[in-house]
Amino acid sequence: MAEYRIDELARLAGTTVRNVRVYQDRGLLSPPRREGRVGIYTEAHLARLRLIGQLLKRGYTFANISELITVWERGGDLNDILGFESAIGDPWSDEIAGYITMGELRELFPGQVDAPNITRALRLGLVEREGLRFRVPSPRLLNAGAELVAAGMELSTVLDISERLKERVGSLAGELVRAVADHILAEHAPQGILQGEEIAETAALVRRLRPLAQTAVDAMLADAMSQSLQEVLGEHFAEVLEHINERKGASGGAPGAHPGGGAVGASAVEG
Repeated sequence: MAEYRIDELARLAGTTVRNVRVYQDRGLLSPPRREGRVGIYTEAHLARLRLIGQLLKRGYTFANISELITVWERGGDLNDILGFESAIGDPWSDEIAGYITMGELRELFPGQVDAPNITRALRLGLVEREGLRFRVPSPRLLNAGAELVAAGMELSTVLDISERLKERVGSLAGELVRAVADHILAEHAPQGILQGEEIAETAALVRRLRPLAQTAVDAMLADAMSQSLQEVLGEHFAEVLEHINERKGASGGAPGAHPGGGAVGASAVEG
C-alpha cells in the first residue's frame, strides 16, 4: 500500500495541508501513523479525502459528512467502508505522473513554448506548476501532443483539440456516471443511503464497472474514428479526382498526355 507525507497527500487529493488538518480536527479523517515527528498517510486516507472533497463540492457541510460517515460506520464493517471509498475515490488510471522542466518543454515544442500556451496548458491541467518544474499528470497526453507538433501542427492547435476533447469527454463521462449511479442507488440504496452489506456490494459493482466503461468507450471511439477517417479522406480524394478531371477537360487529352505530343505529333508525321 502506498504511503504519503501530508504535503503529497494534500496535492494528490487536490486540497491543502491546512484542510487535511481541519478534517482531522473535525473527526472526518483518521490520524496518520507516526514515524518520529512525521505523519504517514495511506491510500485509505487519500480515498477518504477525495470523497470529502466531492461531498463539499456538492454543498454538504462538515456536519452532514460527519453524520454520513457515522451512519456508515455503524451500519457496516470498517473494511467495507474503506473499500467503498477506495472504489469511488481512487483514480481510474494507473499512469504514473512525471515531471518536466521548462528547458525540456522547449525541447519538446521548439519555438512554441510561450506565456499564452503555458497558461492554457496549466488551465487544462496538462501540466501543473511545482516550484521550478512542472508536474505532468499524464505523460502519455504530453507525448501525444509532442508527436502532433513534430508532425507539423501548431501547439495552439493541439491545445484547441485538447480543450474540445476535455469538454466533450467530460460531458459524456458525467452523463454515463449519473446513469450508472442512479441505477446503483435505486438497486442497493432504496432508502437513500448505503448500509450494511450494501456498502461492500456497491464497491464491488463499481470496481467491475470501471474496466467495462473504458472498454466500451475505447471500442466506440475506434469505430467512430474509422468512419470519420474514411469520410474525410474520401472527401479529399473526391476533390483530387475532380481537379484531375478539370485539368483533363482543359487540356482536351487523356490524363498525363503532354500538350503537343501523342495524337498531334502522329498527325504531323502523317502530313
